[in-house]
Amino acid sequence: MSSFREHIDFNRLPRHIAIIMDGNGRWAKKKGAMRIFGHRNAVQSVREVTEACGELGIKYLTLYAFSTENWGRPKEEVEGLMELLVHTLRQEINTLMENQVKLLAIGDISQLPLNCQENLRWALDKTKDNNGLVLILALSYSGRWEMTQAVRLIAQDVQKGKINPEFITEEVIERYLTTAGIPDPELLIRTSGEMRVSNFLLWQIAYTELYITPTLWPDFRKENLYEAIWSYQQRERRFGKTSEQLNPVN
Repeated sequence: MSSFREHIDFNRLPRHIAIIMDGNGRWAKKKGAMRIFGHRNAVQSVREVTEACGELGIKYLTLYAFSTENWGRPKEEVEGLMELLVHTLRQEINTLMENQVKLLAIGDISQLPLNCQENLRWALDKTKDNNGLVLILALSYSGRWEMTQAVRLIAQDVQKGKINPEFITEEVIERYLTTAGIPDPELLIRTSGEMRVSNFLLWQIAYTELYITPTLWPDFRKENLYEAIWSYQQRERRFGKTSEQLNPVN
């Protein structure tokens, strides 16, 4: 059986892929288990996708791991997720180092339990000099939170006289986002079939190609990623222009 990998054009790979990892709870429910069981089994999907991106030469991979809205979930599920985060960081650090994966985090990290913050800082520091895939974890993150933070910081600098309001451009705003210095994702994958972006990277996905798959995240494997990339490569990215402008006939 052929793989979608065989049909991928390695000269047109997306530089940055973002993923909304959805469906863990439904996956667990189908198996008659508690939601945390789905989250635990989702670690293998993270492992496979990270490995596949590294093998393909993708430079950036952003995973929506925990949103600001997720704090409203049942206490036992949130606590289980935080414990799982710490355990996974500890368990996977050697693999990250061996594969030169650099770990970054975006979001309101100060809201995480102290144990999580400490382990996250430890992992970020441990991998900071790696030069392979940049794996970005969105933790206690939401697009509206990020933009609110950026507006607040810009307002403070305007007040201090560091910025002239007349010269605030898109480029200036981008410097105040948590993703400053990171290119916008070209491809956003959402698992579980839901047709929404769930407050994720709202500024950054202005021209991102969306790929929605019914596959629940714990079942998502390398072949699913290859299919998403292949689908992305079938599209024409016009950025507001027409096909004729992009492909003029001589």
